[in-house]
Formats: sequence, C-alpha cells, structure tokens
Amino acid sequence: MPHSISSPAQPSHAPPRPLALTMGEPSGVGGEIALKAWLQRRDLALAPFFLVDDPGRLKALARSLGLNVAVETLDDPSQCVAAFNHALPVLPLRTEVQAEPGHPSGANAGAALDSIREAVALTLDGAASAVVTNPIHKQVLMDAGFAHPGHTEFLAELCGSQKPPVMMLACAALRVVPVTVHQPLSHVPKTLTAELIEQTGRTTAEALKSHFGIKNPRLAVAGLNPHAGEGGQLGHEETRIIQPAVDALRAEGIALSGPLPADSLFHPEARRGYDAALCMYHDQALIPIKTIDFERGVNVTLGLPIVRTSPDHGTALDIAGQGKASPASLIAALQMAAEMTQAAGTAAHG
Repeated sequence: MPHSISSPAQPSHAPPRPLALTMGEPSGVGGEIALKAWLQRRDLALAPFFLVDDPGRLKALARSLGLNVAVETLDDPSQCVAAFNHALPVLPLRTEVQAEPGHPSGANAGAALDSIREAVALTLDGAASAVVTNPIHKQVLMDAGFAHPGHTEFLAELCGSQKPPVMMLACAALRVVPVTVHQPLSHVPKTLTAELIEQTGRTTAEALKSHFGIKNPRLAVAGLNPHAGEGGQLGHEETRIIQPAVDALRAEGIALSGPLPADSLFHPEARRGYDAALCMYHDQALIPIKTIDFERGVNVTLGLPIVRTSPDHGTALDIAGQGKASPASLIAALQMAAEMTQAAGTAAHG
C-alpha cells in the first residue's frame, strides 16, 4: 500500500493549531520575509504561524528594516492564535542569536538546527499543524558537522521515516517531482532505477490524494533522453528503466502517461492533462516551474508523517538586511501548508 503522510489528528473541539516556521540561516532573508509575511496576514487571511527563533533578533531586525511589527514571546504554541492578530508570535530558542546580514557564521549553526528540531517535535506532538522551513545555508551547517545533504534528509531522520522522502516543487500552475535530486548530471543514468521511479510515483500519488484533495491523481512521466529516447535511437533508459516502472505503477491502479518528451511536457495545454509531472533529474523539474512562477514556487516534502513546506529559494545573502527580499514564496509556502493540513483532515474524516 502507498505510504501515508497524514498529520496528527486534531479533535474537533480543539482550537486551530498554528504553523511552526523555522529560523533558517539567520544571516539570510528568513527573518525579513517572516516579518513581511506577518504584515500581510489580514489581507491574505493567513493561518496563524509562529517562529522558532530569537525574539530579540527579530525585534532588532524589524527596527533596522523600518517594519512596524510587534514581536511577542510565547511560552507555548497554544498561545500563538491569540497573539497572532496583534504581534508576530515567537517561541524562543535556548540561546540568543547574533547574526550579521549577508555574513553567515558557524556559531549560529546549532541554533538553526535546534529551530528545525523544535518545529518538527512540536508538529509530531500535535502542538503545531505543519512545519514551514526558512532557507538554510548548507555549507555553514556542513562545516559545523551537519551530516545530511539538506533539509529533506534531516527532516526524514527527525521524523523517523522508514522510506526516503520525495521532493515536490509546486505552484498554482504546475507540480513537479524530480526522481533523482542533487545528483551530478553524469550520475543520473546510473542512479535512475525502475524501483526508484515506482517508489517516487507511489508517494506522489498518495500525497496528491491525502494532502491535495485529488481523488484520482494523474501523473505524467518524463523521459530522460531527447524525444524520450526516440525508440532507442537516442538512449535506452526509457525502454529499460522508465517504461517498466510506468507499467508497474499502472498495474497498481495509478493513472500515468509516459515516458513523454520533456521538451513538450510543460506548455499550458500539456499541463491540463496531469496533476504532477515526474521528472528524471533536478533541472528537468526545476527549470519549468521556476520559469512559470519564480516568486511563488513552494518546496514540499512528501512521504513524511507531517506536512512540510518551504520557500523555493535560498538564503539570498546578497540582499539580506536591505529590505529588498520578497515574502511571496514564503507566503505561498504558508498557504500551501495550511491547505495541505486542511485537505488531510478532510481526507481523514471522509
């Protein structure tokens, strides 16, 4: 059976659970976009969220940016909903954070990781409804001993996930899932297997049902080679690897089309024919979505026992502290996390 990613159940009489937003790299734009997102809470009817951060850092950042944001320190996430209307709620970290915009320091690596750990623990315990992560600086964390390729793998470990998680990039017009992710292009043909495609397809289809409200999801599967291999003339991965995976998933009752030429998979008419596209490598997935909606793309992790979303951009150190950062992608991530949580609740009670 496909792996479920249902969130912890919430009693019908309970107040709404807030979203837990992590600090991210404190020298990047995470704090700024969180402050700006809170300022748009009423206009956009944002679900309540709280930051796991240093309240003093955020107060100083708001002052330096000229943002009229009050910051309220929480003792418990249950206080978030009441505070959210008049202040940005912050659940404090155990240590103060000293950060210079644009200049990350290994001294803050522990705080950045603690923020993620706390947000995940609160969500697993049901105190928060989902985790939304601000961008981290992987090199800084790795230099400090971080042993994971990125957020996704760390989250899977914290959640105790038995199966590898799946990365989805989503916007209003498109959802894409790279089957291989952070692999050098030369390694992709060696990494790609029918089993990996099948596992990714199952997780994606189940998530579309359980967290996106799509009863009968349709997946389009891209080929690896130009023209999807041209019947073996331009490569054999389609016939040897991708087609057998497609056949196996169809036999399980999942609606798939493919393997299809990637160069004609993302125009508007083609996109109307599927709910998500399985792509064979990183740029095959990310180039179309970043071209279609660069500012509002959302990174979603599928296959976890919690909902996790993130802005689809990095730390933006080059503009940190200058007031230039757009909160659009973070706002989209907050909105998608709330929508996924609501859809999961509906599915669980349906």
